[in-house]
Amino acid sequence: MWESPPVGELVYVTLGLTRKYIHLSRTRVEGSKMGKSKQTGNHKSDKKKNIAKTWKTKRRTKDLDQIHSDLKPETAAKLLQQDVDYDVTGGAQNYCLHCARYFVDLRSLKEHFKTKVHKRRLKQLREEPYTQAEADRAAGMGSYIAPKTVEVKTQSVEEDMH
Repeated sequence: MWESPPVGELVYVTLGLTRKYIHLSRTRVEGSKMGKSKQTGNHKSDKKKNIAKTWKTKRRTKDLDQIHSDLKPETAAKLLQQDVDYDVTGGAQNYCLHCARYFVDLRSLKEHFKTKVHKRRLKQLREEPYTQAEADRAAGMGSYIAPKTVEVKTQSVEEDMH
């Protein structure tokens, strides 16, 4: 068993990869535990505790399966013919169904249709949304069936309504 040296003595200690001399005080020296800090009481950082979560969800858009449900004719008609809402960009009058984004005016919406962002989203939406039946097949309950492709085209824009 290791005996602790008397108080006030200089001791050479190896902790993990670090070696150093420490001056013993009245407190007892035990091996330090390396790892993540357990400190939670720093009041200044209360606002920043979940900063990674806020970064991940800052520009969160709709998931692909939600957009697929928005592309159904009855839902799409409601989204494209919304009442004027001044809290939303462009008064909620210029909406891209595929990207789930509002635009300031019709011109910027048309420009958006030509961008890589919109074209990539169309390519992602070509694949049929993931279903529970497909999840069951992947888990071994049934034979694998490759996902079908769905034809997705850019929405038509009606200029006379604006």
